[in-house]
Amino acid sequence: MEPEQGRATPHSPGRTLRARRRRPAVLAMAVALIAAGGLGGAVLYNSTGQRVAVLALARDVPYGQVVTDADLVVARIASDPALKPLGAVDRKDAVGMRAATDLRRGALLLKADLAQALTVQPGQLVVGVSAKRTQLPATRLQPGAQIVVVFTPDTGRPDSLAAVVTTIGRVDTDGSQVVDVAVPAADAARLAAWVASGRIQVVLAPRGAAAGGAPSGGAPGTPAATPTPSGTAPSGTAPGTAAPSASQSGAGGA
Repeated sequence: MEPEQGRATPHSPGRTLRARRRRPAVLAMAVALIAAGGLGGAVLYNSTGQRVAVLALARDVPYGQVVTDADLVVARIASDPALKPLGAVDRKDAVGMRAATDLRRGALLLKADLAQALTVQPGQLVVGVSAKRTQLPATRLQPGAQIVVVFTPDTGRPDSLAAVVTTIGRVDTDGSQVVDVAVPAADAARLAAWVASGRIQVVLAPRGAAAGGAPSGGAPGTPAATPTPSGTAPSGTAPGTAAPSASQSGAGGA
């Protein structure tokens, strides 16, 4: 039977037309994948290559010198677990510390590069001063404090030697403590002999006294004189001779 005239014959769309209809979906999917890949790369970069603000040296700082604000500069580097420089937020803590080694310009500043205790200068030696509670000032000693170690023999005139505290030891159960001090190499043996005798007293020097020298107002290299309590000289000391202060009364029983 022949089809009626004027009625369209149905037919399936060609293969080319179906391919054209699918192409926009494929393109959209490709764009989405590219965007996802870019986002993942950005996340990976931020997690492994993020730049952080750290401290670096603006100029050379020799061993033992106090680090100043002008010695430091902020640098930005990629974060790396293998590198552990001090962050820019640690700048205030770093200023005032001493260089534990020769620091070179452009190098990153590490925690190990700094030391709070006063470093020993060339020509100095460190002597451990063991003292009882009554032989130390009531004021807590700190690294960098300038002191005078007074030797109080049974007979003869007391002698004294200026020193600088480098390290503070722990207080023992009996109240004794070891304090490391830096003195000129020529005075180290003399101070060690005083400490061995036990007849010493540690006196705080006035602020501003030169390290290893006499307190302000005294002649450099001259032993620091200590006031005589109540104007009375101890036994075995000639009248008018400087003697240890009243706080040194414990030295005689050391």
